[in-house]
Amino acid sequence: MQQDTQLADRILDTALAIAENGSWESLQLHVIATTLEIPLDRIREYYTQKDDITEAWFNRADSALLSWQPGEAFYELPEYKRMQQVISRWLEALEPHHRITREMLYYKLEFGHIHLQALGVMRISRTVQWFREAARMQARSLQRIFEETMVTGIYLASFGRWLFDNSPQRTNNTKSFLAKALECLRHPVCQQCWRPDSLQKKARWEVVGHGKS
Repeated sequence: MQQDTQLADRILDTALAIAENGSWESLQLHVIATTLEIPLDRIREYYTQKDDITEAWFNRADSALLSWQPGEAFYELPEYKRMQQVISRWLEALEPHHRITREMLYYKLEFGHIHLQALGVMRISRTVQWFREAARMQARSLQRIFEETMVTGIYLASFGRWLFDNSPQRTNNTKSFLAKALECLRHPVCQQCWRPDSLQKKARWEVVGHGKS
């Protein structure tokens, strides 16, 4: 099993190295096989299509985040601060191959790759769930739904900003943007709106056609 994992990692690392010398678009699986001196069928055992390598790259970022064991000081931070560190750490795992990460997403968004785009939507949802677990978010019920919606929007905005920032200050720029965006999670108005009793009152108000609650 360890050997299998090692080969899967070698295939991923080789794919990234080849793409860095060219582009993700030009990367072909047979070139990876030739470089590693293995038959194509060995690649197929782990990656049945090129996009599976993309998924493995993002899985590696997920693993880097979820294997992190922060100290007690982390858990004493407010939730929005914990989420800031969680998303930042995930992006840092992708930093070594910033350009290739962007090109991977271009490939997913190509016309005709609807199946890859559908998988991408599922990955966004899954990633946000892991973010919430890593940040120890405690919201439940309607409050959780609103919170997830906010976190998803902030995550996508931060990720997009990171993807298209080619400056040397990219990491700091993204962290600054993320910090400001996550401020809304502690804003008194947002906290009041996300309280379960407030959400329930809003739901009743909408059901009766904006009548008196």
